[in-house]
Amino acid sequence: MLGALHTPWLILGALALEGLLGYPSVFWRNIGHPVSWMGRFLSVGDAWMNTHSLHPRRDFIAGMVWLAVGVALLGWMTWCLSMTLNQMTYGWIGELLIFATLIASRSLYTHVRDVYAALSRNNIEEAREKVSLIVGRNTDTLEEPAIARAAVESLAENASDGVIAPLFWGLVAGLPGIAVYKLVNTADSMWGHRSERYEWFGKTAARLDDFLNLIPARLTGALFCVAAFGAGRSRAAFLVMQRDASNHLSLNAGWPEAAMAGALERRLGGPRTYQGQITEGVWLGDGSPDLNASDLRRALSLYLTMLTLAASMILFVAMLGGQGI
Repeated sequence: MLGALHTPWLILGALALEGLLGYPSVFWRNIGHPVSWMGRFLSVGDAWMNTHSLHPRRDFIAGMVWLAVGVALLGWMTWCLSMTLNQMTYGWIGELLIFATLIASRSLYTHVRDVYAALSRNNIEEAREKVSLIVGRNTDTLEEPAIARAAVESLAENASDGVIAPLFWGLVAGLPGIAVYKLVNTADSMWGHRSERYEWFGKTAARLDDFLNLIPARLTGALFCVAAFGAGRSRAAFLVMQRDASNHLSLNAGWPEAAMAGALERRLGGPRTYQGQITEGVWLGDGSPDLNASDLRRALSLYLTMLTLAASMILFVAMLGGQGI
């Protein structure tokens, strides 16, 4: 029974499993991914209820209600599933597999590594294509410095959103916690834009995602600072994070990004182009903003060290609980 297996052990096992195998492509082809299922649910609400700011108050209420329905349904379903699996001798295996599908440590590493590989071969066209898969900005005209900078920023931000935050909420609230977090984060990705279409409909999703990432984002930044110890950059990373994180347009993204900037001794952020419009962004960190493949390799190494630290923390929590597999 699952009672013999404390949640931290489950999450540690899920992190290891996802890190080794990722999400099998055969599942992608045949059943999709849990996040894509969440996306379809959110798309239905968007199509049915969003007036694209023609009626702001109605859009705000509609977005809030649809998200609340999703949170309630998913929370209830995953709680029932967890309780059912808890009564089964080997039910913990099913829960571990579900946890693993909701963590994105390997896929994030693989996507950024692909950008690094293309830049290492001086294949700018391929690098633009690969980085376009992980950033929302226009990449058609980016050269190596901007491509590498965009990839590093995405690695830092998604280390929080796609890895540390799911782990955190899984530890706090089990399977319902990680599932609900992923739904809210997906809603923010789809609706949390300051555009005519989503200014009001996506406001609840954006604010709730901000709240759920308050602790994980700062924890990710702190982990990056500690991870920089081997390069002698821990103190510099912390000082840059402390100084620049709150200057970011996002409430949370600045923490891991500023820590990464300090660890690499490079500048991240700055202006970027979205849908043909130049968006002014603040610079984070010191040093040159002209990153290259070598900087991207260092960022990937820092990311792996950060994951090791996170796993060590979870192991400590598991052992503190006094339970083992």
